[in-house]
Amino acid sequence: MLIRVLSSLALLLIPSTFVGQDNVGDESTVRYPASYFSGWAPVTAQDMLDRIPGLSSGNNRGGFGGGGPPGASRGGGSGGRGFGGGSRETEILINGKRTAGKNNSTGGQLTRIITDQVDYIEIIRGTSGDLDVRGSGQVINVVLFEEFSESSLQYDFSAIQSDNNTVRPRGAFSYSGQAGGLGFQLSATALEPYFQNRSKENSVLGDFSPNDRIIEESETKGTVATLSSNLDYEINDSSSARFNALWLDGSGGTELVRNTIDLKQNPNQNSFQEEDSPSSQKNWEIGGDYELISDRGNRFKVLFITNSFTQATTRERFDILSKGLREKNLFLDSWNNTKERIIRGSYTLDILEGQNIEFGAERAQTILDSALALGVAGNEGNPSILTGGLIPVSLANANSTVEEVRYEPFLIHNWIISSRMSLETSVLYENSEITQRGDVSKERDFAFVKPKVDFRYDLTPQLQLRGTIEKVVQQLTFNDFVAATDDQDLDSNVLAGNADLRQEWFWNYEVNAEYRLPDDIGVVSGRLYYEDWHDRIERMDVTVNESQLLSANGNIGDGEKYGLEVRASVRMRMIDMPNLLVTATQEMEDSKIKDPFLGIDRRMLSSWRGRNTLGFRHDLPSLSLNYGLNWFNMFDGSRIKYDIDDIEYGAGDPLWVAFLEWVSPGNTVFRLDAERIVNNGEFCRERQRFVGRISSGVLEEIEDQCFKSGSVIALRITGTF
Repeated sequence: MLIRVLSSLALLLIPSTFVGQDNVGDESTVRYPASYFSGWAPVTAQDMLDRIPGLSSGNNRGGFGGGGPPGASRGGGSGGRGFGGGSRETEILINGKRTAGKNNSTGGQLTRIITDQVDYIEIIRGTSGDLDVRGSGQVINVVLFEEFSESSLQYDFSAIQSDNNTVRPRGAFSYSGQAGGLGFQLSATALEPYFQNRSKENSVLGDFSPNDRIIEESETKGTVATLSSNLDYEINDSSSARFNALWLDGSGGTELVRNTIDLKQNPNQNSFQEEDSPSSQKNWEIGGDYELISDRGNRFKVLFITNSFTQATTRERFDILSKGLREKNLFLDSWNNTKERIIRGSYTLDILEGQNIEFGAERAQTILDSALALGVAGNEGNPSILTGGLIPVSLANANSTVEEVRYEPFLIHNWIISSRMSLETSVLYENSEITQRGDVSKERDFAFVKPKVDFRYDLTPQLQLRGTIEKVVQQLTFNDFVAATDDQDLDSNVLAGNADLRQEWFWNYEVNAEYRLPDDIGVVSGRLYYEDWHDRIERMDVTVNESQLLSANGNIGDGEKYGLEVRASVRMRMIDMPNLLVTATQEMEDSKIKDPFLGIDRRMLSSWRGRNTLGFRHDLPSLSLNYGLNWFNMFDGSRIKYDIDDIEYGAGDPLWVAFLEWVSPGNTVFRLDAERIVNNGEFCRERQRFVGRISSGVLEEIEDQCFKSGSVIALRITGTF
């Protein structure tokens, strides 16, 4: 009923201005020509995408320039290895191709493509054998002009101010253009990340008498430099090649001051500590692909990636004595390097009218080298220079190499049944060998068959229904295999590793519906899903010696997850405000699994009860001005974490992000971004500690901690020469 009312209002009240979308080819593809965006005077391809209702390109438009620790990119060891067969969310293509890169991705190029280069933008809602991705929830294809003779130099300068008046700069240059059949884009970025955190913790003992109060203030700062290149060469009418490269170098550190007030004594006693944690990160990546199209339209393609990610951190903690003297009591040094090498080849051919088959294989090798050294004061033994002059502590599985070699042959059948229906079926066979060497020696083999069925039906040109059944095998996170630092708990310096992990997997059943309101007024969509999980990975008991309880990530059993997502993106033409785009989402989820510590049914970790967002973007073309606000909120009570000797409950304030942008007559963009402007983004955590295991039910301590990082304001200036 609501959709009918909105549609009727749209037909009566919507003026023809800015109505430029077309259904082309088949009813599942929506095309936005460059002329569609002319009224808003966009500068980059990302600006164009921001004006399309219902899109979620996943590109961060904020001017904060990496507010977290230096070099926030992650290597292959953090999961997500290989090319994969397409995301369930959004895939971004340029000229129908995706970038053969991980950290150097296609989406990152959108702010470096100027509007004069863009011919049109497609929203591909169906499936096709001509695409570089399959089975994605949303495919955005940015199509550039075949010939673009002019080159352009884009600059991007930012000044980011935190609420303590710390200002950090960010600068970027991008040079792009075309010379004959060669298209190129070269980029350089330099920034000085800064992140602050202030926390206050009050704790009581098990009998609810006062225990202590802990006040912490920390600052993380450093420098990061990045160089990247994207080359595209049309060899001839039937073959093309692309080459991509990235280099990143970051260094910095965290300084922390901690004040502990002992409330058990009268008068209360104060003690102070300081921590220094210098760190460095290095990342390089090279990727490319080659495509050959035969006279019959068959397509051969080969892609490759090789990359390396190195991270090193040394954490030292000092007690502050009288007269400003410091005494070291903790030394924790961690180092890891992840290398990834991937090659993928495929061949696509038409077999019948409207049908094609793609077959091929992917080989991926991932290697994680890690080392961890721990030294403490007060233990018996000989101090070592390798542990900062403190007594070394023996750690299990602290120095290891984990290597996975994975082979994945695949077969994908795509059938365009009619202009309104398409069916994609695929089967992938995954065979992998994981070898661990060093403190632990182990070798294991795994094999999975992964089928998928994706059916799409355009009930009308506006309404599309989609059903998916898929077996999803999650890739293992290599850091879970080895001992790692624990920076979330003062009573635990190190997290144990688990060399016996196996992949978690689930059957995914989902139904999607997308309704595009008439005359480009907006998009309303919904997703209903059910996931049948097996070998779920969460915290479990790995204690060997009862005098030292240990937990680690491990396979705890089977569970289930189900939820509903509803999204809306609507232009307010019904109130005569066609340039006001309002977006909203509502997500609700629940799950169930048996807890390995208590034997009770509970929600899965990292599974929320729900979250919602609300935002708007308002363009004022006559003033070359636009502004907007976004609000993000997660239901309280969603985040409960069970461990061997404690239970954590998390809750946080909503996050507010706002922006104001003006485009000068010379196409210079001045943008003001503000984050955490209302409540400073406070997050609170209650941790209940128990005597021994939580199954004992004997409460030892309750810690109530809240922390916030304060508001951030950024001024960003971008333009082209």
